[in-house]
Amino acid sequence: MDVCNPNNTLLEFRHAAIRHLAWLCSAPQLINAPSVFEPNRYLASNYFERLREWDRLPDTAPALLGQPPQRRLGFYFERLYEVLLSDLLGWKILLKNAQIQSNGHTLGELDFIVHNTTDDRIEHHEVAIKYYLGVPSPGGDALWYGPNARDRLDIKSDRLINHQSQRTHQPETLELLSSHGISGPLTARIFMPGYLFYPLNRPLAAPDMAPANHLRGWWAYTDELEQADTSSWVQLRKPHWVGPWCQAQRPATEETAQTLAMINEDRIPRLFSELGYDRSTKTWIECRRVFVVPPSWPS
Repeated sequence: MDVCNPNNTLLEFRHAAIRHLAWLCSAPQLINAPSVFEPNRYLASNYFERLREWDRLPDTAPALLGQPPQRRLGFYFERLYEVLLSDLLGWKILLKNAQIQSNGHTLGELDFIVHNTTDDRIEHHEVAIKYYLGVPSPGGDALWYGPNARDRLDIKSDRLINHQSQRTHQPETLELLSSHGISGPLTARIFMPGYLFYPLNRPLAAPDMAPANHLRGWWAYTDELEQADTSSWVQLRKPHWVGPWCQAQRPATEETAQTLAMINEDRIPRLFSELGYDRSTKTWIECRRVFVVPPSWPS
């Protein structure tokens, strides 16, 4: 198919980690909340030029960007976020993944405690990258499930806003902070970019909690794709769920067909990128994303 978005500036980055970081800097959030953190409000106007410099001269980039990505997407995402805070914003990370203990039991964890030097205050940042598929329900309101259907947008949002981001009000957390010379409670910030995937063949309204500019994809059951043209699809493997995908080689149609067939066998949802050919750069670039799920999902 012809390319659908040839002007996507993120695709100019040759190194995946820098492209992913660039995406993270400007990605829309999945939830509306007063505590949502928007990096664009704080990033220097020339931050994109700095990313270009790192891409051109990888030896000048932060060492974290040169490390192999972790198997778990959440850990990789946190690594990118650390570079955003410390190297792009110049803020000091005081604590990271600090466990809250009580009588030998772990009560929870603080993702980041950071000194926001722009506003000169200590902040508590809880972060996540999420992908949710909207499923119409008999009552009329859709439920938004993660590929692992035990994860749900409404539950995760409530937990982030009303529990995780409020941990610095707890006595055990205040004690932990005090042991590091930090006075709490702290200003809470939430950062949760990602995608919402809509049914490929059925209309569905956006969830009320999502900003209008959230990133969108599509999802379908395997049997809904029997007549679909998937010749320009490629499977996206982690960590390339982050940010747009591009490749020089033509999509491997047979490999995609085999991967689609596996979904009914192992019952594991898979994410695909539908590509278009950009003649100006002679590359195949992402036009849209499609999650494909087995008939049993989300049960």
